Amino acid sequence: MSKIYEALNWASSFLKEQGREEKAAELLLRHFAGMSRAELFASYHDELDGEVEAAFRAAVSEHVSGRPVQYIIGFEEFYGHRFIVNEEVLIPRPETEELVYGTLQRIEKLFGKSKADLWAEHENARDSIELVDIGTGSGAIAVSLKLEMQELAVTATDLAETSLAVAQENASRLGALVEFIHGDLLQPFISAGRKFDVVISNPPYIPVSDMEWMSDIVTEHEPHRALFAGADGLDLYRRFMEELPFILKNKAIVGFEVGAGQSEAVAEMLRATFPTAHVEIVFDINGKDRMVFATLG
Repeated sequence: MSKIYEALNWASSFLKEQGREEKAAELLLRHFAGMSRAELFASYHDELDGEVEAAFRAAVSEHVSGRPVQYIIGFEEFYGHRFIVNEEVLIPRPETEELVYGTLQRIEKLFGKSKADLWAEHENARDSIELVDIGTGSGAIAVSLKLEMQELAVTATDLAETSLAVAQENASRLGALVEFIHGDLLQPFISAGRKFDVVISNPPYIPVSDMEWMSDIVTEHEPHRALFAGADGLDLYRRFMEELPFILKNKAIVGFEVGAGQSEAVAEMLRATFPTAHVEIVFDINGKDRMVFATLG
C-alpha cells in the first residue's frame, strides 16, 4: 500500500508523462477515496486503502487511454449542482454556465416588470414564462435555469432518447420540474403550434475538419452528434433561423452558445431573421466570443 501523497504524486507524474492533465489525479483520488479536497490533504500521510488504490490506479490508466475523467467518476459539477454524465451526453463546460447566467439576466430585464401582472392574472402565474432548451444533453442548462428561477415553465428537447434519459435522471435527482420532449430541433413545437418566451441552445458548432487536431479525449468518447455541425460548424444555426419564427412569441429572448469566432456570423443570421431584434455578442470570462443573444419586443 502507498501513502496518499505517494499515490497522488505517482498519478500526477504518470499523467504528465502521457500528455494528460495532472489535475485529473486529484479528482480521481478524491472520488475513489470518498474525500473532499480538505479531507484529502489532511490525510496526506495516511495509508491508502488497498482496494481504493487499485481502483484509483485503474482509473488513472483508463484516463491515460483517453476516457474523460467525468465519464469515469460519472458526474460533472455545473452551476453549483452535480450532474450525472455518461458517453450519451456532452460533458457540461464551465463557459456554458455563463449562458445560463446571461439568460437569467435577460429574462429578469425583459419580463421583470410584468411578473406582478402575470401573477395577478393567472392562477398558476409562477409558471408563466415559457422557456425551451434545445439539444439539452445532460439537462444541465434546462435544470439549472429551473432551479435558479422557479417561475419558469421549462421544456427541454433532444434528438437522442438516450440523452433525454440522462437529462430526466438529473432533473429528478435535483428536484427540477422540467418537461422533456424527444424531437429534432424545433419540429415538435412547430407541429404542435406551441410558442415560447425564451429559446436557449448550446448546439453542435464545431466544424468537422477540426476533428483532426482535437484531443482524443473528446473525439473518441464524447458523442459526435453533440459536437460537430457541418463544414463551418453553422449548420444548426441555419436551421434555427428557418424554424424560430414559427415558435417565438412577440416578446421573446433567443440565446445561443457559439464557437469562438462564430459570433458575428450567428449574430448576422439573427439580424436578418429578426430585423427589429436587439442582438448582442457576449464574451466569456476568457475573452472569447461565446454567446449571442437576441431580444424581441
